[in-house]
Amino acid sequence: MAKQEDVLKKIIAHAKEYGFVFQSSEIYDGLSAVYDYGPNGVELKKNIRDYWWKSMVQFHENIVGIDAAIFMHPTTWKASGHIDAFNDPLIDNKDSKKRYRADVLVEDYIAKIEAKIKKEVDKARKRFGDAFDEKQFMETNPRVLANLKKIEDIKNRLYPAMENNDMEGIRQLIIDLDIADPVSGTKNWTEVRQFNLMFSTQLGSMSESATEIYLRPETAQGIFVNYLNVQKTNRMKIPFGIAQTGKAFRNEIVARQFIFRMREFEQMEMQFFVRPGTEMKWFEYWKEERLKWHLATGIPAEKFRFHDHDKLAHYANAATDIEFEFPMGFKELEGIHSRTDFDLKSHEQYSGKKLRYHDPEINESYVPYVIETSIGLDRTFLAMLSYAYTEEKLEDGSERVVLKLPPFLAPYKVAIFPLTKKDGLPEKAHEIMDELKYDYMCFYEEKDTIGKRYRRQDAIGTPYCVTVDHQTLEDNTVTIRERDTLKQERVPISQLSSIIGEKLKIKL
Repeated sequence: MAKQEDVLKKIIAHAKEYGFVFQSSEIYDGLSAVYDYGPNGVELKKNIRDYWWKSMVQFHENIVGIDAAIFMHPTTWKASGHIDAFNDPLIDNKDSKKRYRADVLVEDYIAKIEAKIKKEVDKARKRFGDAFDEKQFMETNPRVLANLKKIEDIKNRLYPAMENNDMEGIRQLIIDLDIADPVSGTKNWTEVRQFNLMFSTQLGSMSESATEIYLRPETAQGIFVNYLNVQKTNRMKIPFGIAQTGKAFRNEIVARQFIFRMREFEQMEMQFFVRPGTEMKWFEYWKEERLKWHLATGIPAEKFRFHDHDKLAHYANAATDIEFEFPMGFKELEGIHSRTDFDLKSHEQYSGKKLRYHDPEINESYVPYVIETSIGLDRTFLAMLSYAYTEEKLEDGSERVVLKLPPFLAPYKVAIFPLTKKDGLPEKAHEIMDELKYDYMCFYEEKDTIGKRYRRQDAIGTPYCVTVDHQTLEDNTVTIRERDTLKQERVPISQLSSIIGEKLKIKL
């Protein structure tokens, strides 16, 4: 665990030093769990968002996009269940004065048991080598079986207690498991109580006539209330999807682990409307499609896993998470949910408007079922940083920190360097930049040695560096250096754009 925390600390420090992420309002000692994206961070974030949008909207004939407002009519959140049910169980330690999500304390305890199981499996794999049968080992090893039974027993107490709002049951589980506060080490816990996660504000010019409204806790409801408008104006036929990216706000009890859990964050969601009875086919389809999207970045499959929900949300009949191996372990990156017809039916009830679809293929009208794909943009950003951050020792004995980001997501695609600041080299370098900047984000720098400039670009993930030297003035060739292999080759200036463009293609 200490090693994982060290890696996360290095990533946080790197993100600040190289202009990716800053603590919000840092000059005033910061605002907890709120972050600003710097010059390099905002480019990486934009590129991830664009990659998602292209794969969802541009690459699909039957998915369109919207941009719904953050403020929505307050009845929206009554219909969606957020006012009554969007709560987390809160518990405090009386000695440390620290506040925790009670269910997360239990889930962290489960994670420790899972780590013990993994340790047993890894030891056995090392002992038996190629002959190791993991499935058989998991089904027969007494220690593994005992730990699996312990996890099952805990879940059989936790999830019904969560479902039934049994706060005393959750507290008793924490006591029975002998869970201690990570800070004080004591078990002096308060009662568990519910805490609504929505931020509220006032809409109106005078306090006595103002209406209480909420900052949206998710972007999905903006899609549902616009379902009929989109279906009619764009003449959409089921199955079809509506995509949206945008800010959401949650008053998290425990916001931690850098940008993994924030109070202001950005979501990328797509709601796919289907004929009732076909939802499980589409649920499986979108599970595989979304995993392909992640793998197309070049991150290996072992960094991802599906985690089916043991406890389903009130609106779902199937749900799974795509988890990513962050420095702090496997955590949720994206959720795929079969939301049934709960949302549209609920909005029908509260609004009095019919939100049905007449299906000409079967000559029936019905409320569509919905498959949701919901991914956190900030978490995806952190996943990219976590995987890309690499400390390397080179053949000459020197060391470098390099962000091995997928080239098409890198903040800058090419950096252009004049070898010196004289003899017409800066002018020639600017000529090249003026040609490339309309197609690619380019970075120009002439300060310091070439070696130092290379290292800075490695640290922000720039896939190509182009050096302009005196030979360039003679034959219009430059040296292009590739970030990961460090390979350098001499190429004509006229070929630069095609060389860079070939490497930046998205291949889903």
